Amino acid sequence: MKNQHGNKHHQYQLHSSGRRRHLNRSNTFHGINQLLSAGCNGNYSDSSCSLWKTRRYSPGINGLHEEIVDFFNFMSPRPEEEAMRRDVVNRIEGVIKDLWPTARVEIFGSFSTGLYLPTSDIDLVVFGTWDHPPLQELEQALRKHNVAGPYPIKVLDKATVPIIKLTDQETEVKVDISFNVQTAVKAAQLIKSYLKRYTVLPPLIFVLKQFLLQRDLNEVFTGGISSYSLILMAISFLQLHPRIDTRRANINLGILLIEFFELYGRDFNYLKTGIRVKNGGAYLAKEEMVKAMGNGNRPSMLCIEDPLQPGNDVGRSSYGVLQVKQVFDFAYMVLSHGVSPLARAYPNKEYDSTLGRIIKVSPEVVFYRDWTIKKWGAKQYAND
Repeated sequence: MKNQHGNKHHQYQLHSSGRRRHLNRSNTFHGINQLLSAGCNGNYSDSSCSLWKTRRYSPGINGLHEEIVDFFNFMSPRPEEEAMRRDVVNRIEGVIKDLWPTARVEIFGSFSTGLYLPTSDIDLVVFGTWDHPPLQELEQALRKHNVAGPYPIKVLDKATVPIIKLTDQETEVKVDISFNVQTAVKAAQLIKSYLKRYTVLPPLIFVLKQFLLQRDLNEVFTGGISSYSLILMAISFLQLHPRIDTRRANINLGILLIEFFELYGRDFNYLKTGIRVKNGGAYLAKEEMVKAMGNGNRPSMLCIEDPLQPGNDVGRSSYGVLQVKQVFDFAYMVLSHGVSPLARAYPNKEYDSTLGRIIKVSPEVVFYRDWTIKKWGAKQYAND
């Protein structure tokens, strides 16, 4: 198949020098038309929200690389944030073990891989011997122990994977609990293996997750894509890059980010092409993937072969992927201009941050992190 990356060699100048909005502190928009923009509290030009920026960056693409590194360091979990999440897991595990002493509770998803933002969910899976997932029993026990307090506990028993969704009242961390889903833990292990292979993956994922989160495009049911889909798309992008050995550590992250947005915002043929990451990665014609799936299902618009269950299409529920494509295209245009000599010839004080043209960190997230660090830092200090 035709290389989806295209054969263009970018001449970046290198220099040596209305959607679901509750419980999303990171959403920075107020309306569908602002999905593309990157304002903080709706203010498009508020550079004070580029809080990761603590130094003067090099011109052009090198400066974008430096800024991505700073953003990653700024947003990476602090020990206190991990301690807080462990505390949430331990309390919920206590409720589960009280009900079923022999049950096993495992963490998967972003908390397991370390790729979690300050407001990310915790994903738990409970292993035990039941004929059917005991959703109602656990829901009642969680209510009895007042884990969620005033927040609702939702039982999604009709979902493809039945889950309980709740918000921990002490920390406001959202938790999803499923039962006997073996592939969930295996998927986290698979992602960890790719993180070792591609050291550039974590900073790219942090930027991309924040980019989608603040546009409410980070979950399938709000019209976006799942974190698992996003990570597999990023892995495929790195595997099949036509020019760069992406396993090296000293790669310009600015080039990779812009080219990721170009691939999935412009060049990738969503109608005809599927993504495979196993065995070194490949693009497949969707007709081939239909045969491989063998279950009579048509491939979805975003078609990603599940590396753990080849008959499963990871992207099958992503009905809003063309909207994701649209915002990726927007980011490609904005960042391409931001690193160009033209942008330096006409400096704009409102955009002293190139990355800040597409992502912001809201004050609510900063306050929440400060609260977490103070409270759990004090708890750790008291326990020492």
